[in-house]
Amino acid sequence: MQENILLILTLSLLIWGSPFVAKILRIPTPPIEIILGSVFAYLGLIVESEYFTLVAKMGFLYLMFLAGMEVDLKQITGSSKKVINKSILFLASMVFFTTLTGFLFRLDSVIIISMPLISIGLLASLSKTYGKDQPWIRMAFIAGVLGEIVSIAVLTIFDAASKTGFNITLLVHLGYLVLFMVIIYFLYRLLHLLFWWYPELKNALVPKFDTSDQDIRLAIALFFILIAVMLSLELELALGAFIAGVAISAFFHHEKKLEEKMSSLGFGFLVPLFFIYIGASFDIKALMMPGVVSGALLITFLMIGSRVLAGAVLQSLSRKKDAFLVALSLSMPLTLLIAVATVGYEAHLLEKLHYYQLILASIFEILISMITIKFLNSRKI
Repeated sequence: MQENILLILTLSLLIWGSPFVAKILRIPTPPIEIILGSVFAYLGLIVESEYFTLVAKMGFLYLMFLAGMEVDLKQITGSSKKVINKSILFLASMVFFTTLTGFLFRLDSVIIISMPLISIGLLASLSKTYGKDQPWIRMAFIAGVLGEIVSIAVLTIFDAASKTGFNITLLVHLGYLVLFMVIIYFLYRLLHLLFWWYPELKNALVPKFDTSDQDIRLAIALFFILIAVMLSLELELALGAFIAGVAISAFFHHEKKLEEKMSSLGFGFLVPLFFIYIGASFDIKALMMPGVVSGALLITFLMIGSRVLAGAVLQSLSRKKDAFLVALSLSMPLTLLIAVATVGYEAHLLEKLHYYQLILASIFEILISMITIKFLNSRKI
């Protein structure tokens, strides 16, 4: 009982105090929350708790939900073929560079699989900080959404393969994934047509003058419904949360206050808990293990470097600075990187040394990328 009380008090103080520490150190808040989580866990103030783990996982899913809400499908579908082709070329180049360097440095196969992953969870945080109208933010979302979908599919396949192996069960899971995506596409087209013919339905579902917070209730309901669907299909929950956010953005983008309400709940409570949990899950004593820091730095350098090299194909779309910022903003696949590391370690496909290297690399990437992005945005180049 006393441990739970101490945990609640510690988490409360960290959620409240992290922004002040970040402001003093002039470092973005997410890496500060991760570092503080690790330090306080080392001091024994954050202990293992099934409730903390559950809420932290919910924070991860909610972060994916918020990332989905940042996606503007009209902007993506309305983008020119040149932008889409360049985005695909950027992703293909990044996969080529990470895979090539991974084999050259003889990295573990699970690490090579994880290096090209793309996650736009932290891009939602950058969008909140710098504004979604920034050219590099818009470019990053277009490439990021395409990369995220492929990355989650890879994670789903890897998770299923680690549990069942390469057999008929894996093919069934893949069939579920394909079927789910096809159904989602047809549902999107159907709802798009329905709301076009009957626009008053939008106001009925999300009324402008509402005293019962019907908009939040709808968003949360859709969030949990799609998570339940993914649970029933035994697919990656992050995909369901992400699609729920995209659906809210696609059909109820007229209600700007809804996005602000959902974002405030996430970045003010659930998301910080997730970052603190990530930090707490990393044992500081592992820094003393030979090869952990050097291996993590190597993985970090290869992942960021491959994205910067691939970003060269985006220079024809905007300034070199914007292309560099896009590469950096997509160099933080924290959530998916940790997910792959966890799945690989639990399935005994990844050694403990490599597991710690991936976890530490995910933290290094956030620190380096976010600090560099802040520095570049503070200078007029």
